[in-house]
Amino acid sequence: MTQSDDARRARAGLLRDLHHRADVLVLPNVWDAQTAKIFEQAGFPALATPSSGIADSLGYADRQLAPATEMFAAAARIIRSVGVPVTVDAEAGYGLTPAELAERLAETGAAGCNLEDTAHPQGTLVAIEEQAEWLAAVRAADPHLVINARVDSFLRGKGPVEELLQDAITRAEAYLAAGADCVYPILAPTAVLGELTERIPGPVNAMFLPNGPSLAELAELGIARVTFGGQLYDHTLGLVRQMAERLTAGQNPLA
Repeated sequence: MTQSDDARRARAGLLRDLHHRADVLVLPNVWDAQTAKIFEQAGFPALATPSSGIADSLGYADRQLAPATEMFAAAARIIRSVGVPVTVDAEAGYGLTPAELAERLAETGAAGCNLEDTAHPQGTLVAIEEQAEWLAAVRAADPHLVINARVDSFLRGKGPVEELLQDAITRAEAYLAAGADCVYPILAPTAVLGELTERIPGPVNAMFLPNGPSLAELAELGIARVTFGGQLYDHTLGLVRQMAERLTAGQNPLA
């Protein structure tokens, strides 16, 4: 075991512990070395990467349309630039075997990863048993990696909220049993977040939304971990567009 292996495992252990502390774990999604450094210097104990923000910054669309090699290289640059744990959005695994995926993540220095149960390019939900088996294989390939299993029931599923809620809970239970450390029922309606945290036997990740609950309110609902997806990246691009518009109009772009 090399020193880098020791360091990665220590960061993974810290990241796992952060899911079980009293305060909600807020993970800013950073897309390059400088944004990572800024949030680290602001005091955040861990960071996450957004697949959409990184893919877009590299000139590709999201949903596994960017080459895996470039996505992992970008993640590695981020991880090398900071001392805090970084969890990498590895989408649906880029078609790699569980062992290959775990190896690639380890090479980047990732303390954790986000893995979704959407099949690409179809955009359909993977069968629960199939996804659970795949997650178990990833866990077996790397016992230290902190796995955040994204549950796409509310994103991809069809039907009334009650059915989507039950599907999300069933998936979450199966994924936790397979070895996931946290589950992420992405875009779950605010009205069901409390029930999700009550019925799911493990930490639950929620996405922060501009018109949704505050961080304090999410904590009160039992949410253990909050992420932002590509929203911080998108908001930053909005500021760049404003500068471009001011400059085009002959105005001070830095005002």
